Amino acid sequence: MTIISPETLCAGITAALESSSTSPENAASVARALTLAEIDGKKGHGLSRVPSYAGQAKSGKVQGMVSPSFSTPKPGVLAIDAGHGFAYPAFDLVLDELPKMASSQGIAMAGIYRSHHYGVAGHHVEKAADQGMVALLFGNTPAAMAPWGGKTGLFGTNPIAFAAPIAGQPPLVIDLATSKVARGNIMAAAQRGEDIPEGWALDAMGQPTTDAKSALRGTMVPLGDAKGTTLALMIEVLAAALTGAGFGYEATSFFDAEGDYPNVGQLMLMIDPGAMPLVSGEGFAERMAAMAQLITDDGARLPGSGRMAKRKAAEKGLEVNDAAWQAALDLA
Repeated sequence: MTIISPETLCAGITAALESSSTSPENAASVARALTLAEIDGKKGHGLSRVPSYAGQAKSGKVQGMVSPSFSTPKPGVLAIDAGHGFAYPAFDLVLDELPKMASSQGIAMAGIYRSHHYGVAGHHVEKAADQGMVALLFGNTPAAMAPWGGKTGLFGTNPIAFAAPIAGQPPLVIDLATSKVARGNIMAAAQRGEDIPEGWALDAMGQPTTDAKSALRGTMVPLGDAKGTTLALMIEVLAAALTGAGFGYEATSFFDAEGDYPNVGQLMLMIDPGAMPLVSGEGFAERMAAMAQLITDDGARLPGSGRMAKRKAAEKGLEVNDAAWQAALDLA
């Protein structure tokens, strides 16, 4: 392992992407997202993604020079065309525009189409909650799970994330994949040459496996059995059918440079917590604080609460995988 500062990591990722057919603005947006993922311990969405992102930008599978554009086809609707580019600049646009719409109207929706891998879903909703909003985010991914009782991967691991402000402390952030674990965790294990725990995935023959590379060729085990695949189907409807993006079974891999654009979609709902007659924005946050206190007083912890300690620790240096860091440096 190598210890570097978050700033060094971010600069290294930016340089690697800029050298791989990506504009400086897009490279910086992607690098910020991957650095925060690494800081928060979400290794499958962090530094390990750089070679695949760079390879796809070089091959044109992701359009690294394209900037997202948006329109407002109806009041309360923000339609964002990611242009088959990286998803992170599109989310920068969402977080600039959607809070204003939600504040004005009480609720607003952003749909992103012709999109790509969007990393840690919780980070996007957290930024909305930092602006005083309640946010829900749905995104579909390339097929990696079979319908319950089936054998063919049709649904992605399709993350869902939620965030809400809490008075006097960081927002509540809930982020989960509809598989038992995020597929990025398996990709990171494969890159490190490590096995994965039993129960995470099945191989191409539908048999349980602890081999990470075999798991990437197979399918993921859903969260909560049939409930996980049902949630994944719901997210396909919200993120793909509603936005016009491709379904998971139509999408190409986020991990390799071959094939057509992934063409996935994301949908964010943003709510002004002061919109209802009996609730003000500050009153909502205070009520959230009271509920959070009850949870912690009971000996439990709020979902996502460990991220702040990790961010504080990262100020003294961030431990990164040697091979992954060298791979990024070699691209720069």
